[in-house]
This record gives sequence, C-alpha cells and structure tokens, in this order.
Amino acid sequence: MFAKAFRVKSNTAIKGSDRRKLRADVTAAFPALGTDQISELIPGKEDLNVVKLYVHKGDSVTVYASGGNPILFELEKNLYPTVYTLWAYPDILPTFITWPLVLEKLVGGADLMLPGVVVPPTGLPQVQQGDLCAIALVGNRAPVAIGVAAMSTAQMLASGLKGKGVSVLHTYQDHLWRSGDKSSPPAIAPLDPTDSCEEKVHLGLQGNLKSLTLDGEEENGQVPLREASEDTSSRAPSQDSLDGKPLQEQMDDLLLRCFLHALKSRVKKADLPLLTSTLLGSHMFSCCPEGQQLDIKKSSYKKLSKFLQHMQQEQIVQVKELSKGVESIVAVDWRHPRITSFVIPEPSLTSQTVQEVSREQPYLPPDIKSLYCVPANMTQLFLESGHKKGSTLEGSEVRKIITDYAKRNRLVDADNRNLVKLDPILCDCILEKNEQHLVTKLPWDCLLTRCLKNLQPAYQVTFPGQEPILKKGKLCPIDITLELKTYNKKVTVVRNLETYGLDPCSVAAILQQRCQASTIVSPAPGAKDSLQVQVQGNQIHHLGQLLLEEYRLPGKYIQGLEKAPKPGKK
Repeated sequence: MFAKAFRVKSNTAIKGSDRRKLRADVTAAFPALGTDQISELIPGKEDLNVVKLYVHKGDSVTVYASGGNPILFELEKNLYPTVYTLWAYPDILPTFITWPLVLEKLVGGADLMLPGVVVPPTGLPQVQQGDLCAIALVGNRAPVAIGVAAMSTAQMLASGLKGKGVSVLHTYQDHLWRSGDKSSPPAIAPLDPTDSCEEKVHLGLQGNLKSLTLDGEEENGQVPLREASEDTSSRAPSQDSLDGKPLQEQMDDLLLRCFLHALKSRVKKADLPLLTSTLLGSHMFSCCPEGQQLDIKKSSYKKLSKFLQHMQQEQIVQVKELSKGVESIVAVDWRHPRITSFVIPEPSLTSQTVQEVSREQPYLPPDIKSLYCVPANMTQLFLESGHKKGSTLEGSEVRKIITDYAKRNRLVDADNRNLVKLDPILCDCILEKNEQHLVTKLPWDCLLTRCLKNLQPAYQVTFPGQEPILKKGKLCPIDITLELKTYNKKVTVVRNLETYGLDPCSVAAILQQRCQASTIVSPAPGAKDSLQVQVQGNQIHHLGQLLLEEYRLPGKYIQGLEKAPKPGKK
C-alpha cells in the first residue's frame, strides 16, 4: 500500500475527545495490549498528530503519529499498527516467519507467498482468513511487515503451502516507514531458539515436498521432506548471518571492499584532487554488492576521515585539506598491492536482474512548456482567433495571433512597417492608464513583449508515458537553501520536488546514504500538500550531482546550487 509515495492532505494535532476514542479503539482492536502499554502507545499529554493522506492507488488513509513516528494507520475504519509500534510490542499479532531475502520483494509491493513461509517447530500461527498478522524474518522476532491473512491456517496446510499467504499492507522501508525516523528493526531473539536460521526448519507437512527456490518457484522433481528442509536451510539465510563475524567487522570488510573497488574501476588520475565526500557518494556506494548497505557509522572507524587516515598510513592514498574543513584525495598509488590484488567481482544473477528492472523504470525528467493564459481584460484581443478567457497558448501562438490581428485590421504603419498603430482594443490590453492618450504606435517587438507580459503565466508538465498536466501560475523551481540552526549548525533544505515528479522521501533516503547525514521529511511551510527535505550539513554539492547528472533536470529549474561548498583549488 505504501510502496509508492503518498500525498498528504492534512496534518493536525489530535483533539482530546479523539484521543480518548482512539484509546478505546486500540483496546478493542488489540486485546493483547495491557492498560499500561496502551498508555505508553497513546500518551495522555504528549503530542499526537492525525495525518490524512492519499496513497498512490487513491485510497484515503488516516495515520496517527507520535514522537515523529507513525504508530497506527486506519483504512476503511480498521486500525493497523505500524512496524514502529510492532517493534515495541512484537507479540500483539500472530506472526509468520520468512527468509531475509524475501523482504526486498515485500518492500517492492509483493504479497507474502506461502512457499516463502518458514514453519517453526511450534507450527504456523493460528489465523482465520482476513485476520491481521505480522511478518518477521528468520532469527529476529521484530516484525518487518503487516497484512491480512489470505486464507486460514487450516487452508494453508491443506494447500501444501502454495498460493498467497498474507496480503501485505505496510513494510519496513516503505514510504510510511520513511515518514518516521527511519530506524532499523531491533534485534529481538526468537521465543524458541530452534527458530533461528542456523537451526533446522521443520515444515510440519507429511510426505514429500517439492524443493523451493527463494522466490517460491517450484523446481522439477520430488525430494524427501528432510532433504528439502536441509536444502532450504542451507540456501535461504543471508551471507551476513552465516559468516560468523561480528557486524562491525563485516562492515569494516565491506568498507574496504567498496574503497578498493572504487579506486580500481571508477576513479581516474584525471579526477584528482577528488573530494572525499564525492569518493563516497558517487563511487563507493555504487560499488556496494547487491543486497548489502554500506554504513560507515556501523564500522569501527565511525567516520570516513578516520578510515581514509588508515588508508593513508598504508600509503594507498594521500589525503589533504585543500580548503578549511574540506578534505580531498590528492594522490593514489594504483600499483599498491592492495589495489593490484583486488579482483572486481562479477555481478550476480540477482544483481543483474535488479539492474534490468531498475533500467525498465528509471527516472526521466518531465517535458515542461511555458504557456500563457488569456485574462479577462484581454479577451477581446483573442476572440477573433477563437480563444476565450482562460485559454492557454504557447509563446509562438501568441505572436502569430497578435501579428494576424494587426494585419487583418490594417494596423501596420504604411510609412514605417516596423511600427503598429494601436486601436482601442490594443490600447486597453497593453497600455498603462497614463499612456492611453500619449502612445499611438509601438514597434513590433515592444508590442509583442507587452502582450506576453500582460498575459497570465501557466505551464504544462508531461511525464514520459503520461497525459500532460496543465497548471496555471508561475512554475516554481526546485529551491535549495542553506539554513543555520541552533549551535550554528547548517542544514540543507530542498523544496518543490513533487512538481518535477520526485518523491521527497526517496530523495531523502538517497541523500542520507550518500552524505552519511541525518535527513528529515516534513511539510513545507506555506505550501499546501508539499513536503521539504532537510539534510544535516551543506549537502548542495551532492544534491547538484543527483539532480543534474543522475536525474538530468535542466539547471534552469533548480535554484540555489551556487551555495555549494567550493572545493580546494589545484
């Protein structure tokens, strides 16, 4: 439901009577929650907002937000907890278990298919068709999705675990999750230790079962139940859960791998000096293996500068501060054994598939046309050409209409064909009051300029494969500003992304990763149904790269890029 961006209709503080009603509704909907837990979830005095929004399919959804996070959402008078709430109370719903690699499909909008469900020794949770249920990953009880059961438990078992199991409504990493603080699921140990991914999986079915691939497709041939279980166990867990290394050590390895990959395949001598932030945002992140996410804060280095200091000590690179507070890589030893011995990995089949899918629907900038709208006081000038009040015209059409009008009414000066005599209609349309009895003729270019100036602005936006969207008023560019917050901390704020078909939450997620800085998506002040993205620090350089080079938006539609930090001079 929230796999694509939604549109916020309103965001208001909850009333006291509505707060009491919400408590009663939550008590009825989730009887597993105790009185104290409900008081924690819906506090009596803390801020609680009611956000009304429209999802991409057109459904109207009410979201309740507390402490900056969505905690509940209401659809067709039914209440659902968000993943943020389920992380605090993981046992309030019956929970199905699936493999970590299935999560990507759920985030993309897929439902949970039964071949991807892992049955623990205690058996499947008992549900009836239409019951609300949660979805967790093997080895962690923290739910990553919620939905409604597509069939009862008995029907699931009778089907041999085939078909749809759960119709998914909301997931970790979807746009509803992104509207909160974007925290990751906590590590909550399974109630039964045999439920972890290193232990055997008991499917609880009799007889033989066809072996299953991760996406639920059946392979040919029958195999004994024991063999199918063992094969599934060996293939399904992610590499991170099996290599036995602590998370910090894994992140150190991934950081070094992406660094060496970037130096060997992407960075050229002509690129030097290279901003360290550009190395990370434009090169290292794109070298990250599919299915993994590079997060320096989870490494032992914590900061890119400390990692690069270590690489400098190994004499792989040389880093200098070419301008105050801005570090750049000024030299690379491409003959260093670390670089020469590094083998660039072949892209996996899964990675190639993901790349092919992403290429099918890349962001393409819209085609934008400046238009002019006929106001009431200029209607008489355009009536003869078949246009009335409110008609929209391109600049070339306006010029042709004015030229034809002048020639048809014999207004071209016989002695000087560069001048046009002004009749009463032209006088009313383009002259100021103090000019009415003074100006009788105008040059062609001045006449056309005045006509265009007095028409009302409008524009047309056409996204690839979609019908044109006509808007009246002036086209607002993407506005990038640098603001000073408390303690003299700078933040980069970007507004008006929606006009150009860009999802603020998606842009915020990209910037958060590339800049390694916190981001906030909030309603834009003074703008109806519009969001702004706030990024910690001066990140205009990264924004410029994203908007101009990757999204290929023309620079004339972006204002504020000149405030980017200046790199050190060579």
